[in-house]
Amino acid sequence: MNPFRFSSTETEELLLEEVVVAETSKLVLFNDEVNTFDFVIESLISVCGHDPMQAEQCTLLVHYKGKCEVKNGEYVKLEPMCTALLDRGLTAEIQ
Repeated sequence: MNPFRFSSTETEELLLEEVVVAETSKLVLFNDEVNTFDFVIESLISVCGHDPMQAEQCTLLVHYKGKCEVKNGEYVKLEPMCTALLDRGLTAEIQ
């Protein structure tokens, strides 16, 4: 048997795996001059489920780099998080 040949089922599984990877979106938080570090940290904890250390690190990246990917996943799961961040007056988008 040729080790480089895939069965129909294996090929379908590989293609499905590629599609799942391609559907990953990113929730990006942008820097602003309005919100405090504590407010952003609290928002990331309550909206995105970050632990305090992760929220603080993301907040520092946003401050110094201008933006940070705060969550990865399916668009449908990120959309309510993005809306909640926007409702809090933060600047965020899904990419």
